[in-house]
Amino acid sequence: MAEKKKYRSSDWYNSKSHRRDTFIHRGWMRNQGHPNHLFDGRPVIGICNTWSELTPCNGHFREIAESVKKGVYEAGGFPLEFPVFSASESNLRPTAMLFRNLASMDVEEAIRGNPMDGVVLLMGCDKTTPSLLMGAASVDIPTIGVSGGPMLNGHHRGETIGSGTGVWQLDADLNAGKITEDDFVAAEISMSRSKGNCMTMGTASTMGSMVEALGMALPHNAAIPAVDARRYALAHMSGKRIVEMVKENLIMSKVVTKASFENAIKVNGAIGGSTNAVIHLAAVAGRLEIDLSLDDWETCGKDIPTLVNLQPSGKYLMEDFYYAGGVPAVIRQLLERNLLNKDALTVNGKTIEENNLNAECWNKDVIKDFSSPLVKEGGIKILKGNIAPDGAILKPSAASPELMQHKGKAVVFESVEEFHEKIDDPNLEVDENSILVLKNCGPKGYPGMAEVGNMRLPQKILKKGIRDMIRISDARMSGTAYGTVILHTSPEAAVKGPLAAVQNGDLIEVDVNSGRLHLNVSDEIIAERLKSYKPILPDIKGGYQKMYVDHVMQADKGADLDFLVGKRGSEVKRHSH
Repeated sequence: MAEKKKYRSSDWYNSKSHRRDTFIHRGWMRNQGHPNHLFDGRPVIGICNTWSELTPCNGHFREIAESVKKGVYEAGGFPLEFPVFSASESNLRPTAMLFRNLASMDVEEAIRGNPMDGVVLLMGCDKTTPSLLMGAASVDIPTIGVSGGPMLNGHHRGETIGSGTGVWQLDADLNAGKITEDDFVAAEISMSRSKGNCMTMGTASTMGSMVEALGMALPHNAAIPAVDARRYALAHMSGKRIVEMVKENLIMSKVVTKASFENAIKVNGAIGGSTNAVIHLAAVAGRLEIDLSLDDWETCGKDIPTLVNLQPSGKYLMEDFYYAGGVPAVIRQLLERNLLNKDALTVNGKTIEENNLNAECWNKDVIKDFSSPLVKEGGIKILKGNIAPDGAILKPSAASPELMQHKGKAVVFESVEEFHEKIDDPNLEVDENSILVLKNCGPKGYPGMAEVGNMRLPQKILKKGIRDMIRISDARMSGTAYGTVILHTSPEAAVKGPLAAVQNGDLIEVDVNSGRLHLNVSDEIIAERLKSYKPILPDIKGGYQKMYVDHVMQADKGADLDFLVGKRGSEVKRHSH
């Protein structure tokens, strides 16, 4: 009989040289009713679960975990579920982004410190996807992702309503006096009618798509609705596949390469993905020690049209996207035009081409052809200039074409508090040609770089029927939001980046096509202003938030903590009982 392959978990459960340790590790596990044969040296699979009733997008993950377990058992593995910090986009204050890196630390140490040979990542809500990928990347064992899937389409008074996107529209209408508070609440009830994450192409669905494009999940992972039986079948098959990946030693760094990131950037452009993908993919790349810069977004994203007609860029929602063919149908169009690295490996052992070349599109109004795209030049546009020497970003598919080349006077808010205090002041010197500028909302300044970049427009502008203006900040914005919003200006105002030097009335030039963002003030005046500038810094009393502010990197580097960058591997020191 051939000798059984020795896995990482064998050091816990099958060690001959440390029998006392084995007794303790195995013995305490038995109190859950695990029989002898599960400790016979078979692969142990960790199921990393971000289930939480405070993270409503992930509230169904207990059931998904059970489907994963069925697949693991079927393939001869031993599944063990464990919880990690769950960052809720809708509940967590001051912003979930502040805790993405904390969650990644939890994930990394849980995987490394426990007896597992492979791991299944259960992720859904915005920050749970990148945090799990980041933590797993730093350990680098066989890993597969399973997203929770989007909610069913919202339906309200005969119209579809999309999570997030509908909120911004309704809020603008409420502020303009077009609807009542009762109308607002009725829409809220109609919007979230099933389990799952946002059903617009917000950050959650974008990152589910990025997991698929990176090769880290099985095909159709992104779009199957959370309550569709096929979501649970995919979880089952992912559980089965992770056992095979362990036997093949298909670790994460063999799947995710620079070519994978280049593919993901192109897919992001084609789906009209969230601007948040820029910051999250940078952080994951940093953990895998892959050089990914804003220049790669410019190079790879150039000339990629937005094909997917989904809110906030378009009309439809994720349920429609799945029925139309989902991410595979988009990838096929990119492959047919030789735009992807077709040999990039995926977790099922096949290349991205093998997985998607025969994908079908069933609705050409939801997934458009290259010949008639939703937006001719989609993707993420990188802007640079004397306001943002290290870059800023804009999502053209969510912006107004008439504002893509614009010159206007700055209306400056030094903090989000000042913005809320002054934005509806009838005496605010602002018109529709002005450019709203918000400072001190970056990684260190907020802290956590909150989604406040899509500032609501002043009431007096809304009452004119205007629904968009250029807005510039060092903040982020929700992937469900829309507008001509320039984000992630780097370096941020809180570290005296040149955004800090902008003053009321300064003339700012924006030319999206040429990637230019220019303050019409001399370099000498900018330098002089920065010398005397006093950033508005957060009042931090210690704890994790202090560690975050002390160590967070700038947006163009992914806003990870500097000491978390890189792979630390799966080796862990044995403790002696």
